[in-house]
Amino acid sequence: MLADRFRVITFDNRGVGESDAPPGPYSIAEMAADSTAVLTDAGVERAHVVGTSLGGLIAQELALRNPRRVRTLVLSSTTPGGEGALPMPQRGVERFAAFAEDPSPENLRGLVENSLAAATIVSRPELVEEIYRYRLEHPPRLEAWLAQAAAGAGFASLAALPTLERPTRVVHGLDDNVVDYRNGELLARAIPDAELLLMSYTGHLCFWERPAAFVETIVSFIDRRGGG
Repeated sequence: MLADRFRVITFDNRGVGESDAPPGPYSIAEMAADSTAVLTDAGVERAHVVGTSLGGLIAQELALRNPRRVRTLVLSSTTPGGEGALPMPQRGVERFAAFAEDPSPENLRGLVENSLAAATIVSRPELVEEIYRYRLEHPPRLEAWLAQAAAGAGFASLAALPTLERPTRVVHGLDDNVVDYRNGELLARAIPDAELLLMSYTGHLCFWERPAAFVETIVSFIDRRGGG
């Protein structure tokens, strides 16, 4: 839907999908540098940057380290990390620990269901199956997955966020079992003049659970604040 209006560039972070999985450890700074390299290779000087979950950490780092490359910033289902942030909800902790100990199809399905709101699982079982099928066909490489998780655990931006001067929109599902939605509130308070949208009956994958609403909030935000 965004591609109807914009040139959209997406990529797999190091360690997942079709990207290389170099040995860890990884860092958010390294992955932000990867993002900058993608923009440069695509011939893009400045972009509207959208980051979800781990991508939201990377997007924060990109905007803080290299603000001239960022026109607007949308942070979805993410956190500032560090001691001031809210920890992962207990259900999420249990599902991630189970998969790390035994990356079986059953525990992979548990991760998929944990990323969606209960209302979504009931009302859109086909979405659960679509995501689960994709995950089975593109299984995460456990060592790289753990290296990404460690990079996220070592990230903390709260002290630096008051210096972030890019127009920012924060989006978070109220039923997120991966990243506590109150972290979205923390981000919106810490970033100067940031806007916050909390989505009811929506989990961690709000862009798949409510795609039209997710796209609309990005487009309307860019229309209002994306000039210059």
